[in-house]
Amino acid sequence: MTDDFHDSDAQDHDERPSKSEKKRQSAAIQALGEEVATLPKGELAQMPVPDELKEAIATSRRIKSREALRRQYQYIGKLMRKLDTDDLEVAMQERREKVQQLDRSFHELEAWRDRLIEEGMPAIDALKSELPGADRQKLRQLVTRAKQEAERKQPPKSGRELFRYLRDLKEDSLKQGW
Repeated sequence: MTDDFHDSDAQDHDERPSKSEKKRQSAAIQALGEEVATLPKGELAQMPVPDELKEAIATSRRIKSREALRRQYQYIGKLMRKLDTDDLEVAMQERREKVQQLDRSFHELEAWRDRLIEEGMPAIDALKSELPGADRQKLRQLVTRAKQEAERKQPPKSGRELFRYLRDLKEDSLKQGW
């Protein structure tokens, strides 16, 4: 009979999270709260955040003292522990993925710009085959000017213009499904 008592007690103990696990969960929720608190106002408005939490976040934005800000983040974490944060975690993960995609796209465009400036016509032909909407003459002019600016050690005005043109081409190709 005593063995049955000890067995059920052991099962109850295994099902409950340990103190360390509770601390890890609490720290993760607080970190999520800090991440949400640093979002721009426009993005914060789109997140599934209750009014009380929005007020705490607004207060944190007015705080200048590092220690006071740390305490405010703890308060935000406390509020978030009372909430079901699944929707917020999903929304933040989607935001992170979107930011990563934008970063990858940005780096890809930078690589194309650098390749165009270094290789010239072969790179223009390769880009033209990838993005049929590209204007070969405009690309050639931008690449030539960017090369000249680099040789003269001038500010890369044409390089930036080439990047903007590539970005616009990429956006147009995504809209048209190329």
